[in-house]
Amino acid sequence: MKLGSLKEGGRDGTLVVVSRDLSTAVRATGIASTLQRALEDWSNVAPRLNALYESLNGGDADGAFDLDFNALAAPLPRAYEFVDGSAYLPHVERVRRARNAEVPASFYTDPLMYQATSAGFLGPRDAVKVVSEDYGIDLEAEIVVVTDDVPMAATPEQAAGHIQLIGLVNDVSLRNLIPGELAKGFGFLQSKPRSALSPVFVTPDELGDAWRGNKVHLPLLTHINGEWFGAPEAGVDMQFDFSQLVAHAAKTRPLSAGAIVGSGTIANEDTSKGASCFAEKRTVETLRDGKPSTPFMSFGDTVRIEMLDRDGNSIFGAIEQRIERQAAP
Repeated sequence: MKLGSLKEGGRDGTLVVVSRDLSTAVRATGIASTLQRALEDWSNVAPRLNALYESLNGGDADGAFDLDFNALAAPLPRAYEFVDGSAYLPHVERVRRARNAEVPASFYTDPLMYQATSAGFLGPRDAVKVVSEDYGIDLEAEIVVVTDDVPMAATPEQAAGHIQLIGLVNDVSLRNLIPGELAKGFGFLQSKPRSALSPVFVTPDELGDAWRGNKVHLPLLTHINGEWFGAPEAGVDMQFDFSQLVAHAAKTRPLSAGAIVGSGTIANEDTSKGASCFAEKRTVETLRDGKPSTPFMSFGDTVRIEMLDRDGNSIFGAIEQRIERQAAP
């Protein structure tokens, strides 16, 4: 099934069930008022939501309405936790090689992960607002999974059973702020503002055989200003699958229902597939030409991130955003 949230009913939105073709929706308030509430009682709520989903797809759901993507908040407008990995090692290897640095051996056995901003997510049509272009505005097209309650020290095999939803994220990065923050040895803060989530999250069964081995085996398509930017294969070159990423996050603490776990920027060894972020594209240029030639994003630029099934149908809906200047408070 496919689930989203309307921009109504408070900070956590109003839960809606969305049709498979993304054309219609129906409020699920009689079952759960918000997606967070649904995830906290998933084993009881999910079957009822799925029944409503089947009714909606069959054309006989009471209260169904045409879906307006501009009316959608992020499926989880805020979450208790968002942790983001870096599971695609071709990206890590290229970035290190461009700096004449080696990849530590531990990167191949232990996932990279950081604590991201979860207090608020941008909706799929909300503008990305930044104070200055000098910050080095970048997108990161990624896949995320959403869990129910995950116990501390869950194994990857156990963690796989706690993955309930899958979606997309534009993990916005301010590249020119990153070096100074990392030099302090204490991680990201100002360089990682709010991210945007896809219009809907879907249950793994919606992906059919594209969801196997706890990976999504489809390309993730990105356009910048209407032009093709990249479509790397999400199921290729992923060093750690989502069960391993979830287990890594839960090693020393339980994860609360509604925890979001990201894949990191999708990248393939085959650079002809394009990129999922400007940092990747600039790194490829540096390795090829000795310096990058593509600038980071500017005010007025637009981003579109989407994943299509094998028949060309949008699975999650598209994240479509414009980069805009943030006015002084």
